[in-house]
Amino acid sequence: MRPPRDSLDHCPLAQTASIICDVWTPLIIRDLSKGPKRFSQLQHSVSGISPKTLSTRLKQLEQQGIIQRLSEPASARPRYELTAKGQALVPLIRDMRAYGRAWLVAEPAGRQKEELTRSAAARAR
Repeated sequence: MRPPRDSLDHCPLAQTASIICDVWTPLIIRDLSKGPKRFSQLQHSVSGISPKTLSTRLKQLEQQGIIQRLSEPASARPRYELTAKGQALVPLIRDMRAYGRAWLVAEPAGRQKEELTRSAAARAR
């Protein structure tokens, strides 16, 4: 049985999940964590995303305050970058990657443990 919708609106975990559980969002945040990117750069780095889907997702993330669109007077092509709210999601995205490497992707056991140890150490800082 699912909880009532209004109870999810007040749950921080459900609200965070509603932002990052879109299949493309963690990949967009991962790529923007490395610095501002143009639309074409994101489309290239987020393999498999259609231009329409990327455009829609960027608009949604901008409305949620996760990214900001930077328009430069000298260029007609805007760039996108993470806001402080978006930067706060980066450790969570890194932890998701570490979990995936350790538990979902076949890798040597030593590397899995090393990745989880690094992730836990980074979180402790």
